[in-house]
Amino acid sequence: MSTESGRNFFKQAGWLVMANLGCGVFMMAVHPLVNKPGVMTPAEYGVFATLLKVFLLLGVPAAGLQAVFALQSATAKEPASQAELAATLRAVLRGTFGLWLVVLAAGFIGSDGICATLKISNPAALWATLGLGLTSLWLPVLRGVLQGRQDFARYGGTLMIDGVGRFGAIIVLVILLNGQAASAMAASLFSQFAAVALAWYGTREIRAVPGGKFAWRPWLARVLPLTLGMGALVFISTADAVFVQSQFPKEITALYQAGVIVGFGLSQFTLPIASVMFPKIAGSTGGGQDAALRHTLLGTAALGGAVATVCSLMPTWPLRIVYFRNPDYFLQAAPLVPWFAWSILFLVLGNVLVQNLLAREQFAIVPWLVFVAAGFAGGLWWVQPKLAGMEPLAAFQLVAQVLGTACVALLGTAVWFTWGSSKFKVQGSKSAD
Repeated sequence: MSTESGRNFFKQAGWLVMANLGCGVFMMAVHPLVNKPGVMTPAEYGVFATLLKVFLLLGVPAAGLQAVFALQSATAKEPASQAELAATLRAVLRGTFGLWLVVLAAGFIGSDGICATLKISNPAALWATLGLGLTSLWLPVLRGVLQGRQDFARYGGTLMIDGVGRFGAIIVLVILLNGQAASAMAASLFSQFAAVALAWYGTREIRAVPGGKFAWRPWLARVLPLTLGMGALVFISTADAVFVQSQFPKEITALYQAGVIVGFGLSQFTLPIASVMFPKIAGSTGGGQDAALRHTLLGTAALGGAVATVCSLMPTWPLRIVYFRNPDYFLQAAPLVPWFAWSILFLVLGNVLVQNLLAREQFAIVPWLVFVAAGFAGGLWWVQPKLAGMEPLAAFQLVAQVLGTACVALLGTAVWFTWGSSKFKVQGSKSAD
């Protein structure tokens, strides 16, 4: 990668960091708004924060779709391959819509049990979350096409409109109309559909390409490992919040969610850089791939390391910023902040290395990622009997430690497959073609 292309990389990454940061700022600004005394109760806030994680979990079946469409779009240079991309895109959008209808029906059948487990007092919150299931399937597909075509302007635009739209809708539905968790989830649904609309417009030229054939067998052979690999990352980053909501009284889970929100804020600085890296590695060979990985790791480590260090030295600082309208309650979560900050840093560094391997179509790591995710679930199951006899903050810290262990295991696995057992394959897979 030349000096000029290196500058271009960081220019594109800088825009995505700004767009993702803008999205994150508006999404995080929602939390001090709704946490003002007299607006949303701590119990309802805990439900809202948990349902945001459930929304991410609903996207696990589509976790590999953004990566596979970014990969296919990055390599679709000829008219025939572009027609195949268009046919695949149309078929997958129809198929995921059908899958969403199945999820919607399952949610309707099991709504009473879901509401009881997650302490949801208003079932409308669940219905809004299930509505988000469609956007969680469609938006990765459309963003993958934008990412693979390196249309980072519209890609970043979908991030911005999601954050701004949620913030504006929260003001109307929660602040002005005195809504609770159900209204907050409806606001999220509005912003997600706005992002889908922009991405739909941005991919109109590809969707309009005539002809082409959806070769579903080779497509599935590519998408399944990507789905399992990226799905494992999504599970590790979300399952703990849902677990805590199901195990503790809803009046106190907001304290754990405060630590989760700090970790989310850190990820907004770092995850976009990997979004720039993926299509560059997928669409280039040899030295260009290695330079893209190097730039991404340096940028992610520098930004994430700085934020994690600040959170460790001044753990009350991010809580005072996010929850400045109700600081006395949420400052109790300060002991959790360093655990979340470093856990998420390890997670996003592992994400960079995993995306590097997947972009090169080196899928040997995928079973091990699933194993790490299963180990994380097993760790939560193992500590569950111990939690009832502990003070709430001590119990929350134990859960955060299980999360941190899983993130370290994820990063260690990714490092091994990048520079250890698969070193020859990573360096030589495409350069040898």
